[in-house]
Amino acid sequence: KQWYQRRVRGLIVYEWQRRKARKEQKNSQIQDSNPQPERVLTGIFVVPTICDLIGTTLSGIGLLYVPASVWQMLRGAIIIFAGILSVIFLKRKMYPTNWIGMVVVMAGLATVGLSSVLSDKGNGSDGVTHGQMILGIILILLAQLVSASQMIVEEVYIKKHNVPPIQVVGMEGCFGVLFMTLLVLPVCYFIPGNGPHNSYENSLDAISQMWNNPAILGFGIAYLLSISFYNYFGLSVTKSLTAVHRTLIDACRTMLVWVIDLIIHYCILSTYGEAFDMTYGFVQIGGFVLLMLGTLLYNEIIYIKCIASPRTTGFAEISADFEGSQPLLDGSLRAN
Repeated sequence: KQWYQRRVRGLIVYEWQRRKARKEQKNSQIQDSNPQPERVLTGIFVVPTICDLIGTTLSGIGLLYVPASVWQMLRGAIIIFAGILSVIFLKRKMYPTNWIGMVVVMAGLATVGLSSVLSDKGNGSDGVTHGQMILGIILILLAQLVSASQMIVEEVYIKKHNVPPIQVVGMEGCFGVLFMTLLVLPVCYFIPGNGPHNSYENSLDAISQMWNNPAILGFGIAYLLSISFYNYFGLSVTKSLTAVHRTLIDACRTMLVWVIDLIIHYCILSTYGEAFDMTYGFVQIGGFVLLMLGTLLYNEIIYIKCIASPRTTGFAEISADFEGSQPLLDGSLRAN
């Protein structure tokens, strides 16, 4: 019941944002040195909400026609889209080191996906025609373009208008509930499908399942809370850094999921998780190394000297000056 989950998630996030705003209002007597958020039209949050809905829908439909591993590889395109859109709309200066870092991250994602393809994991596209496969790829790429646009819009709201991340998440959740309740869920109910009453999505059946099965209710609540915190932390990264940093960090999520799968399989219960593939597991490790390398390159923690950005070279020159300068205290004074 993915559509019903999206509506409930929006309600939870909106209520969280409302309670937090009320608490901040009570403590408004305390002076804060931070700049106060600008008053912005609430309706502007409709734009990222629609982008989120369209991106998730296109990505989900595309997953029906391609293997999960290919879907994971194509999701890496959001990094390039976010970089291009930030240059076009935010007028951000991107240096060769940044572009190389993004390409290396994409190569890492492709390598991780390739290991799944070679080991025949995540192949859920049996019976899919060549045309449907191409359609799935196009839909996934369009979804990444829409999602990148959403991140750029959110960065504008957060930085230009100084809107708190929790407010952005809350208002997107509010408008998401309205769209899902008034438009999407009614339409999905009347679309023919394999669900109860021959409908594609039946929200009443979802409520019934959660009411009669505590396990489903517990996992649903855990999922909703995790996604809510995920969106909040993602927007906090965008506020502190940029939307491109957010996509790069999100790409490393694949590595974390794989490590947790291994821990569950070998340390908790062998019937769950994922066993290490002795044939293609090292290819996957190589992909994760590329992920980390690309992230370090983009953030200029490590850099290629011949194409380093002025920020990096300037810092290196300052460091060299300090290393070659005389100490403030000579040896005799320090001994005393």
